[in-house]
Amino acid sequence: MIAHLHGTVTAAGGTHVVVDLGGLGVRAECTPETSAAVRLGERAELHTSLVVREDSLTLYAFSNPDERDCFELAQSASGVGPRIAQAMMAVLGADGFVEAIAGEDPKRLAQTPGIGSKTAQKIILELKDKVHALGAVRDDISTSPSDAGAWRRQVAEGLEGLGWSAKDAESACDAIAPMAEDETDVAVLMRAALQTFAKKR
Repeated sequence: MIAHLHGTVTAAGGTHVVVDLGGLGVRAECTPETSAAVRLGERAELHTSLVVREDSLTLYAFSNPDERDCFELAQSASGVGPRIAQAMMAVLGADGFVEAIAGEDPKRLAQTPGIGSKTAQKIILELKDKVHALGAVRDDISTSPSDAGAWRRQVAEGLEGLGWSAKDAESACDAIAPMAEDETDVAVLMRAALQTFAKKR
């Protein structure tokens, strides 16, 4: 099991980062929030979870261990794979995930793309005892884009990485553009963008 990466960031996209470990470049899938928090050319420590399949080995990275633990816990629910679990972390974060499960709030959990109300209720039923044992508490991570257009690029890439089309991603960015004039936290903007899709349902 690969528990963490500590090296120089050589690349970062909407939902992935590449960390150089002494000449070995390791790519890890991540949430838009984690991607936005790292800086190219600087060292970073990421907490990771390795997902093993018959035809692939995929590493997922998170800014803090609580988020990683919630990502792994989410996958213990039937029908929840790493992609959905990653989307949960992108939309809710560790705190939001724990609160939704512990508070038995399917509506909040269903804010995640790919999760309907019935699926959310099933996940809560399966995880409510486990999440109390987890006791995860997530530290707030503030991420400030380095230029005015950075938030749009990061949010659009993140939405596309979660399965939305480029057109939908741009429409969501347009909808939250007024908010972005005062809000610099990419994670907050990402969640606001996802909320625009929920309002259209």
